[in-house]
Amino acid sequence: MKNKCPICKELIKGRSDKRFCCNQCKNEYHIRLRQVTRIATIDTDRILHRNRSILLEIMGKVSQKKKIARDVLDQKQFNFDYITGYYINKQGKTYHYVYDFAWMLFSDREILIIRRKQSA
Repeated sequence: MKNKCPICKELIKGRSDKRFCCNQCKNEYHIRLRQVTRIATIDTDRILHRNRSILLEIMGKVSQKKKIARDVLDQKQFNFDYITGYYINKQGKTYHYVYDFAWMLFSDREILIIRRKQSA
């Protein structure tokens, strides 16, 4: 039984594991796939970029570590639910990463922000 191209529904000729009838259909499939992914991630990316901008504004260009009141991030509408990764240190404290910055709950009212060192 011959397979049909998922884009144009033509019969596929050639190898038995071939998925598309031609390069044009293959390209169209991947373009559509990227577009669906982009649409699905646009809101999350916007929140992550805003979080990073807030951390950069607080840290400035040169600060490596800073302790601030949690209220500062709350006032700037920092979204604590969106991170790009996390790290748990030896003491069991969790660092929440937003790209090249990380924040950690230092106490109920304080947040420690660090800038990740750039690798050479």
